[in-house]
Amino acid sequence: MARRRGRSSGLEGVLVVDKPAGPTSHDVVQTVRRALGESRVGHTGTLDPAATGVLVLCVGRATRLVRFLQAGRKTYAARMVLGITTDSQDADGAVLRTVPAGHVDERTLCEALTRFQGRIEQVPPMVSAVKVDGERLHVKARRGEEVAREPRTVTIDDLILDTFEPGEHPEASFLVTCSAGTYIRTLAHDVGEVLGVGGSLRGLRRLANGPFTSEDAHPLEHIVAAGPAEIGGLLLDVRTAITRALPHVTVDDPDLLRTLARGGRLPSQDRAGTYAVVDPTRLVGLYRDGPDGGRPELVWLRPEELG
Repeated sequence: MARRRGRSSGLEGVLVVDKPAGPTSHDVVQTVRRALGESRVGHTGTLDPAATGVLVLCVGRATRLVRFLQAGRKTYAARMVLGITTDSQDADGAVLRTVPAGHVDERTLCEALTRFQGRIEQVPPMVSAVKVDGERLHVKARRGEEVAREPRTVTIDDLILDTFEPGEHPEASFLVTCSAGTYIRTLAHDVGEVLGVGGSLRGLRRLANGPFTSEDAHPLEHIVAAGPAEIGGLLLDVRTAITRALPHVTVDDPDLLRTLARGGRLPSQDRAGTYAVVDPTRLVGLYRDGPDGGRPELVWLRPEELG
């Protein structure tokens, strides 16, 4: 049986969405697919349904760049409540425990937060998409199951208390910049545990995903309402997007460009990790240095595009 081909609008680039509260990240992807008339749309990191903010989508051929864009640092504005523990570690879950926490003051909370800066261990929550025994945890959680999860190492670069509201169940807002894979709901839960009163997340907004910030983001309703003449202008071109995210070198030698477009190697650039190669107007490809020069991880420029 022939495989059904997806729709292609010809659009290509990175679309930064300001996700509203309510829909899942997959719901947003589906909405954008319909709005753009393009089946090739993928995200570079999910947001929980209740969370808002920066959701980075790759459109068209740019879906090949997802794995290179999803490892960047994230920045969040979060709000937590102390003294209330839930089974999901946020306000959407069932309350497991409520204890008075009025004795926790701003200074005590700041001291607790300092313990979570740097490299820390987190146990993924049961509502996460991590797979255990071939099945995602949130699927198990919906059946009422709870299983053992291996802790994961994440990095908290900055953790700053923004506001503190005292009371029987104090609420606090904080800013956090962290590595990909960090669970902010688990951070709120673990801070509460260190304080001996428990805690849970009340609200979350992603301010930045790698180099893409809320200033780049378009409200979902604006994307849906955009007409054909406008919608292409909402996309960041792949050269702009990838050079924000990765170190890059510029090549303008025609012979070398032809070699690279055919999958050839680049002279070593003495760089660690993946880097982008661009010409003055286009992405050429993504490379990683080895003993025999820069090996292509992704060849983007096609020979026929050189004329």
